[in-house]
Amino acid sequence: MAAVALAKGSCLGAAIRTPAIPSASTSSRDAVFRSFSGLTLSEKMEQSVPALRSTAAKVAPLQIGLLVEAKLINRKELRLKRHRRIRKKISGTSDRPRMAVYRSNAHIYVQVIDDENQCTIAASSTVKKGLRETLEKTAGATCEHAAAVGKDIAEQLLAKGINAVKYDRGGFVFHGRIKALADAAREAGVVF
Repeated sequence: MAAVALAKGSCLGAAIRTPAIPSASTSSRDAVFRSFSGLTLSEKMEQSVPALRSTAAKVAPLQIGLLVEAKLINRKELRLKRHRRIRKKISGTSDRPRMAVYRSNAHIYVQVIDDENQCTIAASSTVKKGLRETLEKTAGATCEHAAAVGKDIAEQLLAKGINAVKYDRGGFVFHGRIKALADAAREAGVVF
């Protein structure tokens, strides 16, 4: 995380960035600010106040010396956030286990989980020995590979007498390989 010091009237693009200091006092914050600009935060604000008085009415929400912490949220964190939201609603039982899917750039993995007994009932992936030899060699996983994994997991489930599951897409968009796996499992006889 990075802290951003803003003077009244400045825009975020022109903000002076300083490293975040947990529970920092005013003097230590001034010292960090001085290392970047040669002035303390207090001195910098005093210099900018006369020039900003004319624009003070326009920029009422910002206050002098406002310290804002910027957050960087990447795609993985957003996916995990979606997955946690899904997992609040979906839980596998012995009657209807959860089919959890994970997709990487190179492979796709699926496991059927009984959350009540905390055990994995069946699993399959593009790295599974029996399945890997049947798949054609490509740079990464394809929808055809995902469909083969979906068919394989469906065969395992039907052999164990399970024909209904709850589909957990793992925070991934229901599109492409995630959808191909689901469609193949449905065609093979699994209900969800």
